[in-house]
Amino acid sequence: MDKRLSVTLSGWKLDNPVIPASGTFGFGYEFAQFYDINELGSIATKGTTKEARFGNPTPRIAECDRGMINAVGLQNPGIDEVIQTEFKKLKEVYHKKVVANISGFALEEYVECAKKMDKEDIVGILEINISCPNVKHGGMSFGTDPKIAAEITKAVKAVTTKPVYIKLSPNVTDIVEIAKAVEEAGADGICMINTLLGARFDLKTGKPIIANIMGGFSGPAIKPIALRMVYQVYKAVRIPIIGIGGIATAEDVIEMMIAGATAIQVGAENCRNPYACKEIIDNLPILMDKLGIEKLEDIIGRAHQ
Repeated sequence: MDKRLSVTLSGWKLDNPVIPASGTFGFGYEFAQFYDINELGSIATKGTTKEARFGNPTPRIAECDRGMINAVGLQNPGIDEVIQTEFKKLKEVYHKKVVANISGFALEEYVECAKKMDKEDIVGILEINISCPNVKHGGMSFGTDPKIAAEITKAVKAVTTKPVYIKLSPNVTDIVEIAKAVEEAGADGICMINTLLGARFDLKTGKPIIANIMGGFSGPAIKPIALRMVYQVYKAVRIPIIGIGGIATAEDVIEMMIAGATAIQVGAENCRNPYACKEIIDNLPILMDKLGIEKLEDIIGRAHQ
């Protein structure tokens, strides 16, 4: 373990800033067949809701140039099953804490999920998804209204002792306004950005490729947008940011941290390359030596200096 890679999120020290993003890494244990997942800084577990969800109708994935669109629709077995079964399997192969992603379709669902996650030793941070763009009942409206985003933040903070990080949607006019609202409401950190809304159409039939018509666009193509938004929000808030969006290489990690991220999440790249996170972690010290970086924490927000 290279100590130069360590970062701290709300008092929690990570061996490195690399975290697989929710929804792209299952519940983590699935990837243990490829390498020792304890090398990761942490794992953002698959989005969990109060009740089990089958998700959206298929097809729900469409490939794009430099990315992909997904409309999975939060398919998961429900929070009780996640805690009793999925976390149990994960603990057998993973010995660190996770970033537990939770979603809801009403404020009460967020609260109930947060209460249950609060009791789990394996959970280090609660990642509150108020921004999922492929769910019809909530997602977008929660994440696009500063008042509602703040309301959810306050409600979740009231029932948990764990750090609460709010995952922000980029599908807004002013992401800084949302970020400031959740900070004022007590958020311990911010995760950004979630996917952008996108669509693809079949040239022969003229019909949408995805049954849901629209879905979340992710991958390398969105990195410049994510960098811009992280840069803007870093200037406006004092809480840490986990940067997400188009990260596939060690160079991407450095650039995102320079913009203002304390840690990062790797999303779509996991779907293309199951070794993506490991390769990034292995390459970071080499790149740091080339760039003359003594430790990663030194470069957080360097673009603002």
